[in-house]
Amino acid sequence: MKMKTARIHAFGDASVIRFDDVPRPRPGAGDVLVRVAATSFNPTEAALRAGLLQAFLPVELPYTLGWDVAGTIAGIGPGTEGFSVGDRVVGRLEGAGAAAEYVRAPGALLVPAPASVPLTHAAALPVAGLTAWQAVFEHGKVAAGQRVLVNGAGGGVGGFVTQLAKHAGAEVIATASARSDRAVRRHGADHVIDYTAGPVVTALDGPVDALLNLVALSSRDAAALASAVRPGGRIVSIATPVEPPADAGVRATHMVARNDAAHLAALVGLVDAGKVALDISASHPLADLANVHRLSEAGRIRGKVVIIP
Repeated sequence: MKMKTARIHAFGDASVIRFDDVPRPRPGAGDVLVRVAATSFNPTEAALRAGLLQAFLPVELPYTLGWDVAGTIAGIGPGTEGFSVGDRVVGRLEGAGAAAEYVRAPGALLVPAPASVPLTHAAALPVAGLTAWQAVFEHGKVAAGQRVLVNGAGGGVGGFVTQLAKHAGAEVIATASARSDRAVRRHGADHVIDYTAGPVVTALDGPVDALLNLVALSSRDAAALASAVRPGGRIVSIATPVEPPADAGVRATHMVARNDAAHLAALVGLVDAGKVALDISASHPLADLANVHRLSEAGRIRGKVVIIP
């Protein structure tokens, strides 16, 4: 049986995304077959599509896009336990492939999807949520009573970082454009700085305990933000490395998120408990995926966008 997929056969601009009919995969040992309800768009996938990540994230072509998956179990491979056909699941795929009607996935990467939100919305959680979880709790060590600066709070990861830092009991200072101000405040930010209005540091009222940087920065802006972190504080960046002066007494981490089903299950629990909201700014059919890439590269996407096959 055939299924529709969104694949790239060459690196380049968004026009290289093709919509191919390919055989439906079969689950192997330890795998399940997921009927995809939705995947979600992550800006890093646009960089991968352009060929900018081949040095440290090489992929073979043709390559099916889609790292996030939410869907229902449609088949179970030999020796795979803990699943039944019809189960609602969510996960982050290691080799992508969720921009399709079906995807084969290792059962170990999947967890039960949140029961409190539409299954299509759950696709927004894995990549962005895991990145935020590890930035806030593992590397940032955010705790109650701290002052935390979230630089880039209006993006997909930023929404989760803001909510998780607030859930940890921190005072959250967020940077965002006027377009994202309302959403960032809804996520729990105590203060919002419009980064388009002037230098962020001049708008701060005193130093912060942690800087969580989620956007690309010039060397000048990175140095300015680093200066806002108190001695003994922490800097975590998922984008441009932000390095404090050697004598600042500040620990800096440039992180890449990893797949962790236990962390994802904890995030699902927070969603179902009403502690973390999924901010879905738009949904698009699979046929619009190239246009979503173009919108992202033009800076016209806020929050998370889900893609429905």
